[in-house]
Amino acid sequence: MSELNRLSATEAARRLARREITAESLLRDCLARVDEREPTVQAWKFLDREGALRQARALDQGPVRGPLHGLPVGVKDVFDTHDMPTEYGSPIYRGHRPRSDAAVVALTRRAGGIVMGKTVTTEFATMFPGPTRNPHDPERTPGGSSSGSAAAVADFMAHLAFGTQTAGSIIRPAAYCGIVGYKPTYNTLPRGGFKSDADTLDTVGVLARTVADAALFASALTGRPDLRAEPAAPERIGLCRTYQWDRAQPETVAAMRAAASKLSAGTRVVDAELPQRFAGLAAAQTAVMWYEVAHSLTDEYSRHRDALSGPLRERCEKGFALAPKEYVQALALGRECRAALEDVFDDCDVLLAPSAPGEAPAGLAATGDPIMNQVWTFLHVPCVTVPAGKGPNGLPVGVQIVGRIGDDARTLAAAQWIQKQLEKE
Repeated sequence: MSELNRLSATEAARRLARREITAESLLRDCLARVDEREPTVQAWKFLDREGALRQARALDQGPVRGPLHGLPVGVKDVFDTHDMPTEYGSPIYRGHRPRSDAAVVALTRRAGGIVMGKTVTTEFATMFPGPTRNPHDPERTPGGSSSGSAAAVADFMAHLAFGTQTAGSIIRPAAYCGIVGYKPTYNTLPRGGFKSDADTLDTVGVLARTVADAALFASALTGRPDLRAEPAAPERIGLCRTYQWDRAQPETVAAMRAAASKLSAGTRVVDAELPQRFAGLAAAQTAVMWYEVAHSLTDEYSRHRDALSGPLRERCEKGFALAPKEYVQALALGRECRAALEDVFDDCDVLLAPSAPGEAPAGLAATGDPIMNQVWTFLHVPCVTVPAGKGPNGLPVGVQIVGRIGDDARTLAAAQWIQKQLEKE
């Protein structure tokens, strides 16, 4: 095996555009990795091997299609695909065949990306896990709900993959698997054709192995070249421990401390505190999420209740039981804190915050705690997690870079620079 699957997406795209390698050879190396590792990792719900090879051969015989020309992509199984099953992680939709692609899937094909197949998701992208295992330790969770996407990219089965985040479903699995996760500003990537949980929160994002790769993917989907800006040191980084700092495990505390020390050699790192009103945001996000999940899944809960997992049934019941007044109040707190964000960024260009409480926990019965992500998802800000060391069991630990709403280009440029600094010995 030539191991073209280990190239970064950016380097692979460059070689493909220059015809130095073929899309078929790149894909075959990814498929060989799947053959080798899928029995252990179990990242794929459906692999369209022959369809992907047809796509690759057609790309090799024609002109360069676009910025994703020939790059293998995994699609989380909450996005509709016209040519393969879409089951949303639920037996209710076993064998379901949509008539059309989700918007981001169609945009991927238009830009020349090769859709390899559907990656495992948790049940309706909530908390009940699928079979996927952490590539670094198969006895540990890869995180969720974008579990298959994170594992496939981390294990060199695909160069890029889609995720979604309602609480922590991009950033947390990326951190657990030791890769980059990019949750854009809310509604940066279109949500059409994806099974929504909570409309106020659901955000489409991407998983990759470098920030530059994530920026390439997002830029191709949006037509925004600014997202591919060169790495740039921010003038000031705000070290933001958040109101959830008491949940940080020693490895996360150490990773934040070490990252701040390294970064201070190249820019100014200052302490950044969130206003007191932000202290209730995590609870408010939980209320909004389960209220909206229950209402989004009303049909499934009403007609197929026995096919839902026990934990999801219970969460739906709590969502239905939540007083509408409490839901409206939680929404209002989110709006109030978004309006106050400019004051938070007065003294810094981006924030540095924990990606997860610690390394991936042992066991496969749960996907880990999203507590370090909920507030940022509710605030609609762009977030990028990058690897930042190892935990006591040798598993990856990440830190996340958080930017202003809509300031994705600067956030990605800063995250590229930060990733490079943290990779230095």
